[in-house]
Amino acid sequence: MMVGPGRAHGHRNRLRRLIPRLLLLVFAVYAASFAIYLLQSQSQSQSQSHHESPPDPTPRTEARDGVGSPPSSQKPWPRLPSFLPWVSSAAPPPHTCEAYFGNGFSRRVDVLPAGRGGGGGWFRCHHSETLGSSICEGARVRLDPALIAMSRGGEPLEQVMGRAEEEELPKYEPGALQVEGPAAGRTAPLVDAGFLNDYVPTGGIGMHTMRALLESARVVPPGELRCSQWVEEPTLLVTRFEYANLFHTITDWYSAYVSSRVTNLQNRPNVIFVDGHCKAQLEETWEALFSSVTYAKNFSGPVCFRHAILSPLGYETAMFKGLSESFSCEGASAESLREKPDYKKTARLSEFGEMIVASFDLLQDDIMSSKKSNGLNILFVRREDYLAHPRHTGKVESRLSNEQEVYEAIDKWAQGLKCKVNVVNGLFAHMTMKEQLRAILEASVVIGAHGAGLTHLVSATPDTKVLEIISSMYRRPHFALISHWKSLEYHAINLSGSFARITDVISELRKILEGLGC
Repeated sequence: MMVGPGRAHGHRNRLRRLIPRLLLLVFAVYAASFAIYLLQSQSQSQSQSHHESPPDPTPRTEARDGVGSPPSSQKPWPRLPSFLPWVSSAAPPPHTCEAYFGNGFSRRVDVLPAGRGGGGGWFRCHHSETLGSSICEGARVRLDPALIAMSRGGEPLEQVMGRAEEEELPKYEPGALQVEGPAAGRTAPLVDAGFLNDYVPTGGIGMHTMRALLESARVVPPGELRCSQWVEEPTLLVTRFEYANLFHTITDWYSAYVSSRVTNLQNRPNVIFVDGHCKAQLEETWEALFSSVTYAKNFSGPVCFRHAILSPLGYETAMFKGLSESFSCEGASAESLREKPDYKKTARLSEFGEMIVASFDLLQDDIMSSKKSNGLNILFVRREDYLAHPRHTGKVESRLSNEQEVYEAIDKWAQGLKCKVNVVNGLFAHMTMKEQLRAILEASVVIGAHGAGLTHLVSATPDTKVLEIISSMYRRPHFALISHWKSLEYHAINLSGSFARITDVISELRKILEGLGC
């Protein structure tokens, strides 16, 4: 069939009008498809991001009371002449000096492995077979002061006189400690009785507060860790018992120091006292040693930690266990142990003593030079009355009944010597910690009756000589052991009662000074 010219021309006109419309339709379909693709991609990206890094279940807020400031606010570790590495590939054999005083916490137990099940928290313990204790740490951990029964803590001593010790020690309700766990999990105990018996045994401690805290701990799913504030920096949770006694407090300091080193903290951590003791003189040194100190009850609500470390009790340190367990560890210089490691020797107590000294800016060469140029100092560590805690009468039991007479006789005798000898009256109860440490560092000889003040030997220089006067009622090895672990020359006068003969004391001192060239 033939088509006429007019009809063919009309057909071409319709095609010319239709083609742009078809092209516009195709472009619109393509644009709509591309927009849908972009929306789907963005949705998938947001979904993946939420899964990999879930947001905090509660808003972040700055912590109060000196805790929770930016990471740069934490104090750096000082350089210590006796420092030896704490983290190594090979664990020390059990019951060696390094296992007692260093990193014997070589068995790692992952209670809540990191990254499993979509939760952001983790929890693990480092166990020491030698000490029978564990250092435990975790991420995304919550402490709820409302679930801890104890006094507030940190009050002036005068305001709480007569308060019972039971009121100051923590008692935990279930959930006092929480750790964020797997997304699909349910609220459940963090550990069971078998775990506690294996890794946190009571070890003869009547009230093992760290074990009780772990027993209260619960694992909660993401979104259930409701907190009033977050603490960003590593924080030690510490419970003290005999907090006003220097010997027992030094065991607490040592445990906190070891916990920090074993967990490989890059800076000095914050400390939270999980106890209700009143403020004491020794708190000054806690503040010097660590980045900040506060009491758990000072927080107005549940507080969450990016990284919390549970410090073992001071009773579980080698310094305390040495009083009842038999192990031989001789002090040695870190330099000698670097050149020739010896599992029967240790420099850890010297390292720790330097840590205390450095915290008060006393780790300086001018003290050593003045010690040699200004004559020989005999530091007589005195026992005197002072009010220690709410249950204390203010009277200190005498362990050397004629202490004043002995001190005056030594002072008079020293004045007649040809060499220059200074007798220093060590009234530590009325001296600042910095003054006490300086007196110890400058002493050539430290003398005193058995008492907590002699624990300062931890910070004594290697050439210091020790003379302990021991009454028959207090024949205890505390300071003979510290001297041995520090490789200090140690002498003792054992009394038949509490009265010392002046001639016996001066005779022993004369021998010591002769050894010093006097």
